[in-house]
Amino acid sequence: MAYYRGGLKCIQGKGIVNSISLKSGEEEFLKQANLVKKYGAAVIVMAFDEDGQADSTARRIEITKRSYDILVNQVKLPPQDIIFDLNIFPVGTGIEEHKINAISFFEATKWVRENLPHAHVSGGVSNVSFSFRGNNQVREAMHSVFLYHAVKAGMDMEL
Repeated sequence: MAYYRGGLKCIQGKGIVNSISLKSGEEEFLKQANLVKKYGAAVIVMAFDEDGQADSTARRIEITKRSYDILVNQVKLPPQDIIFDLNIFPVGTGIEEHKINAISFFEATKWVRENLPHAHVSGGVSNVSFSFRGNNQVREAMHSVFLYHAVKAGMDMEL
């Protein structure tokens, strides 16, 4: 977190810290979140916790709710300064459990927008077509379709 300080002290305008998560536990998360708040920045919160990366609708909801509650109720970070990255995973890999990755992202996005007031949702869209790297036409088509449904579900940022 020390490397954030220099940039946050010098930046003009509102900074966005990329990123924090519960991966290292609540104590570290609180330390990082308080530093973000101190400098008036917004923050991208990855859907990770001590048990790993969220890879289902239920896990995305569990982690984002926990993170939001800590940030808003304990840290007192304005909810409009929270940007959730809900982990976009590849689709079309042929692996059975990957078939619902996009749907899970859409469901969790909709849940966040309906249940965590003023929070934003983002994601790394290029990951959805990762298994088709080298085939730009397929990737572009997948990104277009994914973005259509993600925005409809409530994704309002792409960083």
